[in-house]
Amino acid sequence: MSLPLALFSSMPWWAWAGFLAFIGVMLALDLGVFNRKSHVVSLKEALAWCAVWFGLAMAFNLLVSQKLGTQAGLEFFTGYIVELCLSVDNVFVFIVIFQYFRVEPRYQHRVLFWGIVGAVLMRALFIFAGISLINAFHWIIYVFGAFLVYTGIKLALPKKDDGFEPEKNPAVKLARKVFPVTTTFEGGHFFTRQNGRLAATPLFLVLVVVETTDVMFALDSIPAVIAITRNEFIVFTSNIFAILGLRSLYFAVSGVMQLFRFLNIGLAVILVFVGLKMLASHYVSVPIHLSLGIIGAVLAASIVASVMIPQARKEP
Repeated sequence: MSLPLALFSSMPWWAWAGFLAFIGVMLALDLGVFNRKSHVVSLKEALAWCAVWFGLAMAFNLLVSQKLGTQAGLEFFTGYIVELCLSVDNVFVFIVIFQYFRVEPRYQHRVLFWGIVGAVLMRALFIFAGISLINAFHWIIYVFGAFLVYTGIKLALPKKDDGFEPEKNPAVKLARKVFPVTTTFEGGHFFTRQNGRLAATPLFLVLVVVETTDVMFALDSIPAVIAITRNEFIVFTSNIFAILGLRSLYFAVSGVMQLFRFLNIGLAVILVFVGLKMLASHYVSVPIHLSLGIIGAVLAASIVASVMIPQARKEP
C-alpha cells in the first residue's frame, strides 16, 4: 500500500483535516495567546495545562468510542497511556539538555513548543511509513517486536554515565557548518544578525538537540503503539495528544522526577511485553482490555515501589 493511500485508508479525509486543524488552532492559542510573552512556567500553570491536554485527549477518546466503537476507544486510550509514559524519558533528557546549555527557565517553553511542532511532523512520517511497511511486508512486525524487546532489556540495565556531549551530535555539527553560532543567547530568539549576516544562537542548537532526541525516542514509542493497533488514525492521534501534553508534563514533574526512580523498570517491562505481543501476533491474539490491564498494573507497581521503597543513601 502506498503512503498516500495508507494515509486515508482507515478514515475519510475530513477526519484527518479536522484533527489537524484542531491541533493547529490549539498550538496557535498556546504560543500566540497564552504564552505570547516568555515567562517562567509555574507549577500551577503546568498542572492546569496538563489537565487541559488530558481532558481534550479523553474527550477525543469518547468521540472515537462513539464513532468507531468501544474497541477503537480502548485502542486509543491504551496507545495514549503507553506513549505518555514513554514520554517521561524525554523529560529526563530535557532536564539534562537545559542544564547543559544553561537555558533560562523563561525560554524553555519556547524551545519545547517548536520542538513539539517538529515532533508532530516527524512522527507523522514515521507512523505512516511504519504501518505502510507492515501492510506491504508483514514480516516487518517481527523486526519491530524484536527491537522493542531489545530496547526494553537495554532500558532495564544500569546506564553508564558517559557524559552528555551534544557537540558530537551530527545535527549540531551540521547546524554549525550552515550557520555561524553566537557565543551568547539573544533572549528567546533562535536567530539574530551578526555583522549583517544571519547567525544562529545557542538556543537554536538546543532546539536541534531536542528535535534529534525526539527522533530517537520515536523509534521506541511508535512501534509500541503500532503493536496495540494498526489503525493509522488511532496511532497518529493518540501519539500526538501524548506529545502535545509533554511540555506541561515537563514543567509539572521536572522537579520531582527522582521520586519515580523505578519507572524505567516499569517502562522496560511494558516495552518487552508489547514486543513479545508483536512477535507472537501470528499465534496468540491478546485482547486490548487485557493489554491495558497489564500495562496499567505494571505502571502502578513501578510508581508504588518508587514511593514505598526508600532510596539507598550513598556512602560519603
